[in-house]
Amino acid sequence: MALDKPYLDVPGTTIFDAEQSRKGYHLNQFCMSLMQATNRERFKTNERAYLDEWPMTEEQKQGVLARDLNRCISLGGNIYFLAKIGATDGKSFQQMAGSMTGMTEDEYRNMMINGGRSVEGNRVVGEDGDAQAHRQPQGQAGLLMQKVSA
Repeated sequence: MALDKPYLDVPGTTIFDAEQSRKGYHLNQFCMSLMQATNRERFKTNERAYLDEWPMTEEQKQGVLARDLNRCISLGGNIYFLAKIGATDGKSFQQMAGSMTGMTEDEYRNMMINGGRSVEGNRVVGEDGDAQAHRQPQGQAGLLMQKVSA
């Protein structure tokens, strides 16, 4: 019997619960391996070969290779573990978070300095706030991505 998860209707949010933890176990262990310099070097030398040493799904590996953090999170990745990939790439947490919203680093920083996203229109899936799926990605970087894919 599945657990009741009333939190699944929070827009733009994946809750890292026991189910997500199980799904992302090997992905997160891979990320933690990047805390060792020798593993970071091995990964940077041949990303695919290093990833293939881990019993991750192909979709998880593709998410890492594409540096698609939103995809990795949906596949069980925890942002605190995924931050190790960003650090390996020389990215700050702020740069990583901005990339997840389609914002530039400056746009993301300014949004957070100004109090973050409003709760108005973002309390449940289906409202019309800026965290809703139909409003993603945001910011100048997101607009560029939309033009390229059009």
